[in-house]
Amino acid sequence: MSYHRITLKVNGSLEVVDISGNMTLLQMLREKLALTGTKNGCASGECGACTVLMNGDAVNSCMVLAAECDGAEIITVEGLAKNGEMDVVQKTLVDLGAVQCGFCTPGVLISARALLNRNPHPTEFEIRDALSGNLCRCTGYNRIVEAVKVAAEIEGQEGA
Repeated sequence: MSYHRITLKVNGSLEVVDISGNMTLLQMLREKLALTGTKNGCASGECGACTVLMNGDAVNSCMVLAAECDGAEIITVEGLAKNGEMDVVQKTLVDLGAVQCGFCTPGVLISARALLNRNPHPTEFEIRDALSGNLCRCTGYNRIVEAVKVAAEIEGQEGA
């Protein structure tokens, strides 16, 4: 088996990681960097539990080879909070009761953050579309969509 050394930025920290050629980004995050917030739900790109930001775009980390991440910037759910303060999306999901078992939550948070980064004033349709790759068996989605709407409103007020 071939091994590679890659250098990437994860949650703001420069990381140098030795990986096997077939290791996924998900495996590297969980096994090499002990960032276990990113969940392994389906390992086939269907559920969204493993969603992370790669160079600003939401990706299913189970479908990306770690070797493809050399030089990339990765943000996981652990990287959303800043200075001990939850990201507005994290806070609104909690405050509005949009979190139940929590397994899908990291992927939902990252997908929502990616949406708000590129579109600070999304419509309900745009929110639902952005979250369409994230499966949730507990909440039903309405509270999640509402929480993302509120997060966008709060960020809009803070930016004004």
